[in-house]
Amino acid sequence: MEEHASFTSLVLVILTAFFIPILLSKFKLRVIPVVVAEIIAGIILGKSGFDIVHPDAWLEILSVLGFIFLMFLSGLEIDFSIFAGGNNQKKNKEERKEPNRIFVSSVIFLFILILSYGLSLLFVWGGFAESAFFMTLVISTISLGVVVPTLKEEKLSKTTIGQIILLVAVIADLVTMILLALFVSMQSGDPSRMWLLLILFAAGIILYFVGKQMRHRSFLETMSKGTIQLDTRAVFTLIIVLVGLSETVGAENILGAFLAGVLVSLLSPNKHLVHKLDSFGYGFLIPIFFVMVGVELDIRSIFSDPKALALIPLLLVALLISKFLPILYLRKWYDWKTVTAAGFLLTSTLSLVIAAAKIGERIKIIDARTSSALILTAVISAIITPIFFKKFFPRKEEGETVKEQLVIVGANQFTLPITSELDTTRFEQRIYHIKQEEKDQKQLESFNIKELENYEGNTLKEADVFNTDVIICATGQDETNEKLSLLAKEEGVKRIIARIEDPSKRDGLKDKGIEVYSVYFSSQVLLKALIENPAVVDILTTQDNSLNQIIVRNSSYHRTALRNFPFLGDSIIVRIYRGKESINPHGDTEIMLGDKMVVTGSKEQVQQMREILS
Repeated sequence: MEEHASFTSLVLVILTAFFIPILLSKFKLRVIPVVVAEIIAGIILGKSGFDIVHPDAWLEILSVLGFIFLMFLSGLEIDFSIFAGGNNQKKNKEERKEPNRIFVSSVIFLFILILSYGLSLLFVWGGFAESAFFMTLVISTISLGVVVPTLKEEKLSKTTIGQIILLVAVIADLVTMILLALFVSMQSGDPSRMWLLLILFAAGIILYFVGKQMRHRSFLETMSKGTIQLDTRAVFTLIIVLVGLSETVGAENILGAFLAGVLVSLLSPNKHLVHKLDSFGYGFLIPIFFVMVGVELDIRSIFSDPKALALIPLLLVALLISKFLPILYLRKWYDWKTVTAAGFLLTSTLSLVIAAAKIGERIKIIDARTSSALILTAVISAIITPIFFKKFFPRKEEGETVKEQLVIVGANQFTLPITSELDTTRFEQRIYHIKQEEKDQKQLESFNIKELENYEGNTLKEADVFNTDVIICATGQDETNEKLSLLAKEEGVKRIIARIEDPSKRDGLKDKGIEVYSVYFSSQVLLKALIENPAVVDILTTQDNSLNQIIVRNSSYHRTALRNFPFLGDSIIVRIYRGKESINPHGDTEIMLGDKMVVTGSKEQVQQMREILS
């Protein structure tokens, strides 16, 4: 009879997890995050609702695995590449410098932490909590699971304000997770356990260097395909090893899972692997965990306890105060609407509050009613904060797009004509050249060429040359172009193109992620193509139907078959490059995140596809 009940509850939870996203889409309730809807569904099915789903061994195991995998994916969501570009300072139209992203984000979170501690003392004084340290962690947490999708949806993740919001959330995620582990170790009553955490972090460092050495081995890439899927096996092995080690040293298993996610993120996994892990987590285990959070939530007990009921609005106010006051620091650079919107988004919290509530209840820092109140507050914040963010964040004028910054170093007969041919709606360009005694003043003015004393690193930095998305090193000297491209790499420029005529220098630069071209060999290739395939050259050189590259960054169209993609219009996808693979597309070919699509078609149609997919 128990087995039958167990199986029935499992089926109900799985069916709920399956139908929730369908119902949200059907009734156009996109303002509600799926995970929040799953918790609400769990509340309806659990002890606070119809009480038809009961926790048992099956659901307990799957729920714990879902919790562990959620913490792993939380670590994996951290994009450490944003720290590399933290020192860039771009100038806007009013010539005001934008903030140093890492410094500003760190200061904001430090203020959040200090303010959270002050507010926590008030909760302890009011009798709502026993530990100020524990409440500090609850109030200072920020949900990456809410922040990241919201920024991506609004296409703000690459902007400076988006990066600052993301960095604050990342720092909060890292710091609060580590502090939570330290807190649990202190509560255990055995101070020596805190030192054992160093073993866990040391193991993580060792595994990182092992992974770094092994990830580019060709035989491993071969074994990551077909039925072997060695990369996926390696990730799950890493999770289990670090979770097991975490429990062995007396820490929470979620710390090991979170550390495993951080390590995988640091190793820069390919997007296909990340998608597989997301699919498994958010497609199976994690929905079970969130539904079970709702099932076990006892709302009736909250309403029967005035103190627990009062905790919800008070905690919401504390969350808002702890984020809004520190975020006012951004008022130096941004308008009130932008700062207000950022404050609302940073107030969102979910996964770590749920983790803290469950751990706090287990170690008896809080009771079941307080735990339920904390989780319910987190659910409310995850629903309302993205709505207010979207309402307050200033919209761009229709048709206005963020332009890529393009810098060309070296003004000559090859680079100057290109500047008039580039799409001005996509690129904002600057040209730099070394000062010359004999110079054409008209040319300098017409092409807006900025003169430099020399091509030394300090001179280039003072002139803000490396403050760009794309740099083209196109002087007449290979040595100078090589030096400039390596300097640009050190300064964190995303894309670097260098003119290199010497074939012996090309491979070394390519290995470092620098794109190279040669005027001499390009002319040879073009002449050969013109002789053998004149129609192909016509496509390449005709503006109306030229070849264009579009990188797929919109996850909404991941795994969409080309025949079902509604925005092709008169355009044709000529080729798809996926990693090292070159794909000849057909109707059943699926679009994947990170794909580089070579497209030909009218300028308007290609631009529309670029906006939709990028």
